[in-house]
Amino acid sequence: MPLSDLVRAVTDQFHRDTIPVLKRRGWRPRVIAYDGYGSAAPAGASRRPEGGRAGSGKTPSDMARVLARMVLRPSNAPAEGPLFRSVPEELPTSARDVRDVRDLAAMNLLEAQRGWRLFVDAPVPYLPVTIRVGAAGVRTRADREGYVDVVVRGHGLSPGWHEARIEATGAGTAVTRILVVAPGPRLGVVSDIDDTAMVSHVPRMFVAAWNQLVKYTSSREPVPGMAELLTRAQRAHPGAPVIYLSTGAWNVVPTHRSFFERHGFPSGPMLMTDWGPTNTGLFRSGIEHKRTGLRRLMIDLPDVVWLLVGDDGQHDPLIYSEVVREHSDRVAAVAIRRLTPAQHVLAGAQLVHPMGVGPASRTLAEANVPFVVGADGYELARMLPPGLLAGPEDE
Repeated sequence: MPLSDLVRAVTDQFHRDTIPVLKRRGWRPRVIAYDGYGSAAPAGASRRPEGGRAGSGKTPSDMARVLARMVLRPSNAPAEGPLFRSVPEELPTSARDVRDVRDLAAMNLLEAQRGWRLFVDAPVPYLPVTIRVGAAGVRTRADREGYVDVVVRGHGLSPGWHEARIEATGAGTAVTRILVVAPGPRLGVVSDIDDTAMVSHVPRMFVAAWNQLVKYTSSREPVPGMAELLTRAQRAHPGAPVIYLSTGAWNVVPTHRSFFERHGFPSGPMLMTDWGPTNTGLFRSGIEHKRTGLRRLMIDLPDVVWLLVGDDGQHDPLIYSEVVREHSDRVAAVAIRRLTPAQHVLAGAQLVHPMGVGPASRTLAEANVPFVVGADGYELARMLPPGLLAGPEDE
């Protein structure tokens, strides 16, 4: 028996043994919902009547991808979610005071949530789930690790952020957000997270454990200018979706979400991965996760042309060059952040060709797609084509 199969069998048996024990201790199923994305139907497009069967007509052109995980948590465990929404925007103070109050609230909540106890959970496999998005709904089950990744069609929602309801047996109802992208040609942004949007002073091999066991964001800093770059792209192209595609684990999404809010990054779905064993190995392939994620975005949102943002610490140049080679008409530009030697060490990067010499760089340079390399978001913004970042106020 392959080692990966043995590990999966041991993991499944461990979950089967521990779930009854945790339930006797008062742990209950909980829905951990993640932001999703979707598309809106063009004006005049036909829709499936509510309650109609999938085979009774054309497939609706509007869709929503809903992401969540079913886990067991102690009954007194705090809910996951953004840190700053509890701070009223109408506080009669200056903008600086509001920011200080938000920062203080964030620090206090992070301090309260510190510790491994809040992050030790057990997945609830195969839990029945009902998902409702707009006028549509589907019934499904979580997979063996408790994850739900389902497409709902015929929701009938307009472009923008909307709520989706996830009802799980024994866990009640959770509400998540879906970013519905308008039909028609438009710009979108795909950004990596680690070493692209944020830099950690902890080696990458320990980042997941650090976030899971400690959950302090003080060890992480935003890449200078990166929040501004992504915000300018979205402001210059109203309705442009910003998608964060990372090889990080799903359980760090609350930490990333809080970090992004605190440092002014645009709100957007995060497409993460599960680090558990698969049918082919002990760990999921980060490269394949990003390849699959990019291909699916191009299928789900066929009218979007993407600005791809990453770094040279791992495999982003290689992955993006493959996308450019196969779908150059779907890529508006590629922006790669150049890491310092020290950051390369922390990122666990292997020795690679310098940018501009390696085969990935040659592919990007030979394609008719703008390709820029810079030390931070400010430098990348200066080098990108002006039309990508110039809004009405810049003209």
